[in-house]
Amino acid sequence: MYAQMVTSEATNDDPAKLVAFQARIDAGEKIEPKDWMPEGYRKTLIRQIGQHAHSEIVGQLPEGNWITRAPTLERKAILLAKVQDEAGHGLYLYCAAETLGVSRDELTEALLSGKMKYSSIFNYPTLTWADMGAVGWLVDGAAIMNQVPLQRTSFGPYARAMVRICKEESFHQRQGYDIMMKMAFGTPAQKAMAQDALNRFWYPSLMMFGPSDKDSVHSAQSMAWKIKMNTNDELRQKFVDQTVPQAEYLGLTIPDPAVKWNEDKGGYDFSEPDWSEFFEVIKGNGPCNAERLEARQKAWDDGAWFRDGLMAHASKRATAKVAAE
Repeated sequence: MYAQMVTSEATNDDPAKLVAFQARIDAGEKIEPKDWMPEGYRKTLIRQIGQHAHSEIVGQLPEGNWITRAPTLERKAILLAKVQDEAGHGLYLYCAAETLGVSRDELTEALLSGKMKYSSIFNYPTLTWADMGAVGWLVDGAAIMNQVPLQRTSFGPYARAMVRICKEESFHQRQGYDIMMKMAFGTPAQKAMAQDALNRFWYPSLMMFGPSDKDSVHSAQSMAWKIKMNTNDELRQKFVDQTVPQAEYLGLTIPDPAVKWNEDKGGYDFSEPDWSEFFEVIKGNGPCNAERLEARQKAWDDGAWFRDGLMAHASKRATAKVAAE
């Protein structure tokens, strides 16, 4: 989900260095910031980690507006903790990207200008409280499916950041499923609300893994570099295989009549999402694209005074240090 439409750049580096670099990757070694790396590897990582970081930050928005409307004090506290976790995940990832020579300001400017994206799922609205369950269960479930393998990715700072993120995302997925259980085993109206949330978030969740492998032309290089650990279709299949039995336990129906166990492949058959919708959302034409970017632009503008203050303080300290020497 964090490599949606991320292109892998060709490299014109020294062939001998490229061979030695690939040998390290193949041997399972971690690449650290001060190590030599192909420029294409560095740029691809910046795009993927940057998109991942932006997704964590923008991902707070669909849930943040439900904190004050959660049905109980306990639910408010849980949701608040979850949203706070997402901010922390963004911080870890921006820090990992900075080790590649790009500043957080540059990454944010790329997001606001449209040069860098975030996961398509966050451009869908959260209309009811049941959507908080669907987001936790489906969206964070898909995120975990993507993130667990990234703990083995070849770039050290990214892999290490993913260890803590995965632990916290497991909590997020469980809290979402717990909400869905309460709704599905509650009143008929509550169960209907849970089914409606599943209906609306099912296909957008499948889109999170990116286009079908036959249309994802840049995966091969990213996988050779172990920036990406699995193909889009592999992860999508694992997600479906995990989620269908969970829906059955809840007594909810996956909104796809093609969902059926296939003994030969040892997994469920299912329908492809509407990829034309996916590409429209990626282009900026989703239900909430403008709203999400407006919120990030406002946050950036409102925080200018604080960033200026930090820079002024740092400059003052640096000047004082030079004078003392």
